[in-house]
Amino acid sequence: MTSNSNTELLFSYGTLQLEAVQQANFGRLLEGKPAAMVGWRKDMLEITDPEVLAESGEQFHPIVSQSGNDSDRIEGTVFYVSSDELLKADAYEVSDYHRISVNLTSGDVAWVYVAKE
Repeated sequence: MTSNSNTELLFSYGTLQLEAVQQANFGRLLEGKPAAMVGWRKDMLEITDPEVLAESGEQFHPIVSQSGNDSDRIEGTVFYVSSDELLKADAYEVSDYHRISVNLTSGDVAWVYVAKE
């Protein structure tokens, strides 16, 4: 996918990186590149939503919270998605997450799903 006005950047540190999850939600494999965000820490969240469990095949998904500590770093992938695909990602994520905009170490600004405060 080439960059255009309809392209959104979506950073994933968890199950959105899985091919099965991408196929189930977007009908394609996403293009992306390695990325990281600083000042966040990762925990694990038990997933009980049957559809999300079936798509990911994982009972526990990573979830991040802001730590304020610059030594905390979350590695992942920044994907190029359409606005419609971003809404599909919103539908995939369970209610424990919400989408915010973050600065990545690459200088990109991307959407990411983090723990609700």
